[in-house]
Amino acid sequence: MSETTPLLALPLLAAAQAQKHVTHNEALLQLDALAQLAVIDRVHTTPPGGAVAGDRYLIAPGAGGDWAGRDGQIALLDGGWTFLVPRAGWRLFVAAERTTLVHTGAGWADLLAGTPSGGTVALRAVEQELVLSGAFVTSSIVIPDRAICLAVASRTVQAVTGATAYEVGIAGDTSKFGGLLSVAVGASNVGVIGPQAFYAATPLRVSALGGAFTGGRVRLVLFFLAFGI
Repeated sequence: MSETTPLLALPLLAAAQAQKHVTHNEALLQLDALAQLAVIDRVHTTPPGGAVAGDRYLIAPGAGGDWAGRDGQIALLDGGWTFLVPRAGWRLFVAAERTTLVHTGAGWADLLAGTPSGGTVALRAVEQELVLSGAFVTSSIVIPDRAICLAVASRTVQAVTGATAYEVGIAGDTSKFGGLLSVAVGASNVGVIGPQAFYAATPLRVSALGGAFTGGRVRLVLFFLAFGI
């Protein structure tokens, strides 16, 4: 008989085992970590400072130190570090990104659907906060090549000065995702478009209206479908 369960690898009690509570408690702790599986983030390759009991992390590629050789596993702090080895079909919430991942058997992915040979489709949202200056500001957020753009949302997070309004778009279509947007703090817009395919990497742009930007901050969120072969 195996010493662990076949799916979650929880430790099993042995016949006539002494100190049964130790094995039982170990299994409960692992089950507690796996139920409603969520991690703090997926950026660390070594244990972060300040971690407390119960913290969970998805170990990033290139792990070292106490996490060496554990890339892609779940690290649970419980006295020491315990490692949970994922299997195909596991779902995981990354709190820092508000993103849900699924394990394909080969690794973690944010896919909506896939094919046996690796074709994927994923719904993605990325954000950036821009400091405004001059006639326009180009974001490092880029609509990827061969992606389908759905919308771009914007919010004024610090009062805009210099301009009387602004617009959100791309080069050549500067109000594609919203025009005459308010410079007041808290003003927001969701610029929904008919799903549009892009065939080159295309940066977003915030353009000033009624004068050049002299200050302010605007947060952008890009929503798009991405495809993998």
